[in-house]
Amino acid sequence: MDVQLKRGLLDICVLAAIKDDDSYGYKIIRDMKPYIALSESTLYTILKRLETAQMLTVRTAQHGGRLRKYYHITHKGLKRIEDFRSEWDEMLSIYRFVTKEDSENG
Repeated sequence: MDVQLKRGLLDICVLAAIKDDDSYGYKIIRDMKPYIALSESTLYTILKRLETAQMLTVRTAQHGGRLRKYYHITHKGLKRIEDFRSEWDEMLSIYRFVTKEDSENG
């Protein structure tokens, strides 16, 4: 898969994983696992990129005697999910165009 396309899709997946509730790294990975495999190093790179883009904020809280970072989606992050949903029809149209020969031959 194209690196830029995959990067954008992973960003959307991480935003979707925290859109309803604040979450932390391990839980984000666990919640995404049924849909997509994601390593910790990849996740934390994505989280840092989304924080820099102001699509999420980070707070630190005590949990079990240790500090844990919790991630919260911002209005800008919610808007990115909304934009992705509106772009999805165009992506499906591109997919249909690219695979049309397969369906015509099969």
